[in-house]
Amino acid sequence: MRLSASDVLRNNVREKLRRGEVVSSMAVRLVRGIEIARIAKTAGFDSLYVDLEHGSLSLESTAQICMAAVSIGIAPFVRVPASSPEWIARVLDGGALGVIAPHIASVEQARAVVAAAKFAPIGQRSIAGGLPHLGYRSFPVDETMAAMNDATLVMLQFEDMAAIENADAIMALEGVDMVMVGFSDLSADMGIPGEYGHPRIREAMVHTVAACRRHGKYAGVGGLASRPDIVADFVKLGARYVSTGTDLAFLLSEASARALQVAAIAR
Repeated sequence: MRLSASDVLRNNVREKLRRGEVVSSMAVRLVRGIEIARIAKTAGFDSLYVDLEHGSLSLESTAQICMAAVSIGIAPFVRVPASSPEWIARVLDGGALGVIAPHIASVEQARAVVAAAKFAPIGQRSIAGGLPHLGYRSFPVDETMAAMNDATLVMLQFEDMAAIENADAIMALEGVDMVMVGFSDLSADMGIPGEYGHPRIREAMVHTVAACRRHGKYAGVGGLASRPDIVADFVKLGARYVSTGTDLAFLLSEASARALQVAAIAR
């Protein structure tokens, strides 16, 4: 029996979300090698995302990490530094199974991200042959476009109050799959930087989750690695994607703990 593009292409995160399960993710800002994909998989993460907004990895390193992740069954996403077609299309063509678009606050901005990330009839993404997601196999163009549209996850980031206020209209757009609320920037925009336990923060999450549910979309949590208690509360509210922190933060935390351990022994 002939393999179809859908048979070859899988996105474990999308599958878990459809089952109503909570997805864990880590950000890659430091490690340039493909080893980070295997580490994330061994650690038990469902996904990773290469952070090109705040990191300095090249497109080549990003593509290598994404392809390694796809090959072992962990979904790779990329947070782009700008929500423009030249960034979105290139990271997706390079092997990412999803794009994270930062600082989206309007329907117009969200629509532009969908246009760049999705093939017709949903978007306007240009068709490239020999995609790594499909093992560089060739499939009928219409079959490839449909399979890629289904597997590719479009995640927006809400990082200011304008985004929260426009949540319902944004999440109503076809092609938008998820929003990750970035609480570091959101709290700063609210004038309460770092006050993650503030009632206004929770109100923003409640509002966002409700908008997602109305339109069959998903809500995620970012920027709360230091507050697992709040993350737990937001998961109970309905969040289904949790960004747990960066490879840099994980390494520094464990290294600091070991150094303190030796210092304590030596006292």
